[in-house]
Amino acid sequence: MLSLRDPVHGFVRADPLEAALINSRPVQRLRFIHQLGFTFLVFPGAEHSRFSHVLGAMHLAGRVYDALCTKSEGLLPGGSRAPERRLVRVAALLHDLGHAPFSHSAEDLFEGGIDHEDMTRRLLGAPEIEEIFARHGEGITTADVARLLAGGEGPTGRLLAKIVSGELDVDKMDYLLRDSLYCGVRYGTYDLERLLDTMLPLEDPETGAWGVGVEEGGVHALEALVMARYYMFTQVYFNVTGKALELHLNEWLKENGVHWSADPETFLGQDDVSVWASMRTSASVHARAVVERRHFPVAFETREHLSREEKERFEALLPDLLERFGRGNLLLSNSAKDPHRLGRSRVLVRRFDGSLEPMEQASQFIRHLSRIDRYRVYTPAPLRDEVAAAFRERWG
Repeated sequence: MLSLRDPVHGFVRADPLEAALINSRPVQRLRFIHQLGFTFLVFPGAEHSRFSHVLGAMHLAGRVYDALCTKSEGLLPGGSRAPERRLVRVAALLHDLGHAPFSHSAEDLFEGGIDHEDMTRRLLGAPEIEEIFARHGEGITTADVARLLAGGEGPTGRLLAKIVSGELDVDKMDYLLRDSLYCGVRYGTYDLERLLDTMLPLEDPETGAWGVGVEEGGVHALEALVMARYYMFTQVYFNVTGKALELHLNEWLKENGVHWSADPETFLGQDDVSVWASMRTSASVHARAVVERRHFPVAFETREHLSREEKERFEALLPDLLERFGRGNLLLSNSAKDPHRLGRSRVLVRRFDGSLEPMEQASQFIRHLSRIDRYRVYTPAPLRDEVAAAFRERWG
């Protein structure tokens, strides 16, 4: 049994299968992928990696499984060695294998139009990973993990999949606490213990699908998680400087025709270190903007919550202004998220009388939380005032 000390969850313990996977090349590569891209250049403490996040997600997957198991009425078998429990833990450990350098900063630049989830599936088939499962899997295979990460099969499989990637999953539960801690902010905190205590598996009467819900006593704990997610997006993930650095990275990658390899072996050699080393030797304006932290200043930004009509009106302004100032002189970001919509399906609440209702109805707070949708325009410093005046004039 391997024990690792984690600043968020305390001791994280791994069985022989998990320990071998942790020591594998695909998982160890995540040590060199910043969890929050270039956010470490804004929040000095945000040096944490995808590696620590997947360890936390694995740990929480076991805790969530145990919480659901006690209320599953036989749907989930109990015991720490239950195959279902072992499967959901290793799936959580491996769910981020395919993340590109600097995580979400430039994730749409894979060869062949694949995404990081496709790359995760390819890495699951790597000989090293296959050999580890053959030696330690005890009946669990990489195909089982791939099926779970793809959404699962049957009621139990689909419920397990929701633990790793769903409306109320261990991915969100870990990254909010972890990112908040390392960024030195308090926005991402919520009552994890109360949330775990009130979680239960619920079957949606409209679709028949099983998912992770909460008892009525856990509504406020879930509200706190949603509020934490909202504030982390507005204050950290959509930070004005962080978004500028992401734009410069993407411009530099496109200038140089850089794409993340679709070949798993080649991809394993691409990480933050390799990209940063290339940027340090580049004379590109965009590379220098990142490496020397001299990004384009923001010239104009909309308010944080645009209506659909306002969004369309802003986008209608862009073609003329891009032609006037030149596309290379206007970098545009659109920070958009529905933080209260946790996934494709509903999160259900079981009332004290046994009835079920969607979280949006059970929570007065969530019912009135609106979508984040903000545009920012960045431009070289000499053009800032002129660009700002042009946007103000047209926007009104």
